Amino acid sequence: MRVITGIARGRRLTAPEGLDVRPTTDKVKEGIFSAVQFELEGAVVLDLFAGSGQMGIEALSRGAERAVFVDSSAVSLRCVAENLRTTGLSRQAETVRRDSYEYITAVSEQFDIIILDPPYRQGHIGRILPLAAKKLRSGGTIICEYEREAPEPEAPDGLRLRKIYRYGRINAALFVRPEAEDDEI
Repeated sequence: MRVITGIARGRRLTAPEGLDVRPTTDKVKEGIFSAVQFELEGAVVLDLFAGSGQMGIEALSRGAERAVFVDSSAVSLRCVAENLRTTGLSRQAETVRRDSYEYITAVSEQFDIIILDPPYRQGHIGRILPLAAKKLRSGGTIICEYEREAPEPEAPDGLRLRKIYRYGRINAALFVRPEAEDDEI
């Protein structure tokens, strides 16, 4: 697992041991970030269910201004902190040990990009997507990664589905909040 491009390009990242963390493959990560490449410069990113932090770190490497990494696991957050040190991106990051549902409900901040890559086969996307939609800025994007067998997530109020990308056993759906002048949903 590595950072694909940007200022931390090629840096190796670590992931916590065990089945609870399922790192995104380079192929999927490259596809997702190619789709949002023009939205990253100066963006504030939220990486829920952060795991190793590789998705938020990729966003920072590609020009995001700041990223918040949320995970309930202390082991995962130690891994995120180590990966941030390895890439030299710690100053632009905040790590939060908290349940993702509690965090997204309580946080008052709005984000430009929200990354949802929860554990598979537990129905998290359908439950957390509407909560995340309330924290997305105008013109922002939510990236949902989920297993192919899961039901397609539906666009919450105020968002529209931009596209679903299919990568073998993994799907990634991008939802956008249209700019204020484009409010025709």
